[in-house]
Amino acid sequence: MYYMGVDVGSVSTDIALIDDSINVVEKIYLRTKGNPIKAVQEGFKILRNKYDDSEIAAAGATGSGRMIASAIIGADAAKNEITAHATAALEIDRDVRTIIEIGGQDSKIIIINDGIVCDFAMNTVCAAGTGSFLDRQAERLDIPIEEFGDYAMKAESSVRIAGRCAVFAESDMIHKQQLGYNQAEIIRGLCDALVRNYLNNIGKGKTILPKVLFQGGVAANKGMKKAFESELGFEIFVPENYNMMGAMGAAIIARDKAKKAGKTNFRGLQLAENNIISRSFECEGCPNKCEVVKIYENDSIIGYFGDRCTKWSSKAAEKIKSA
Repeated sequence: MYYMGVDVGSVSTDIALIDDSINVVEKIYLRTKGNPIKAVQEGFKILRNKYDDSEIAAAGATGSGRMIASAIIGADAAKNEITAHATAALEIDRDVRTIIEIGGQDSKIIIINDGIVCDFAMNTVCAAGTGSFLDRQAERLDIPIEEFGDYAMKAESSVRIAGRCAVFAESDMIHKQQLGYNQAEIIRGLCDALVRNYLNNIGKGKTILPKVLFQGGVAANKGMKKAFESELGFEIFVPENYNMMGAMGAAIIARDKAKKAGKTNFRGLQLAENNIISRSFECEGCPNKCEVVKIYENDSIIGYFGDRCTKWSSKAAEKIKSA
């Protein structure tokens, strides 16, 4: 039996299948491209060719698009990214004290004490240091993003780059190019700047203690890992499935919830072929006037989300419970 986790982010949608021993048996990375419904369906098309519905004992969702993903797939649990990443990290290493996670559009830090999340922080308005920003700089320098970290490791020295703002960082990189610095030195300087930015903003006021796990897509960048180690003064560790930790955490949480309930709400892989769309409306039930999103599958309503009082979303929950 396998347990599915779906992590729907602004840049990527990650789907992981794990077994009872938390081994990752399948992982799928897809670009969300502003259409989370389509991304989930594309992932299910891949899975449908390899697995039967009966093999999937639970499904969970996380990420910024977790509510829409939950309604589509019939998730047993829909949890925020902090909970999902911490759950996966603690499952693979009980000694973890700090989680550094940098994804496509957001960055976060999670502080753990005795196996419990006791503090966390996320970036707010600036995307400097995130995966999308590094993608942009790699494209501008005409370097494959997969090789970005290798360039940083080759540099013999680091160029000082302003890293507090994505716009200023890019401008400063261009200025340093015009002064004649080579690409490796500039890229290493950028990694150093982005780590300083992270520690001064996301990590501000936080006590970062080892063991530290570096998670998210940016953890593949060796230059960022080295820059963190230089600033912190100790080794940080990149898990084997660093880019799937959110999906893994969602799968673990769903597994535990489905086992407790004795059943799963998972709706099956066949939804890959169904016509699924979303529409929104403003609820007039109270002064909050919530923007409620309604999910349709083949002209039938399968879920709601966005209502603060659960007036609408509870209807879908009751329908699942009685099924």
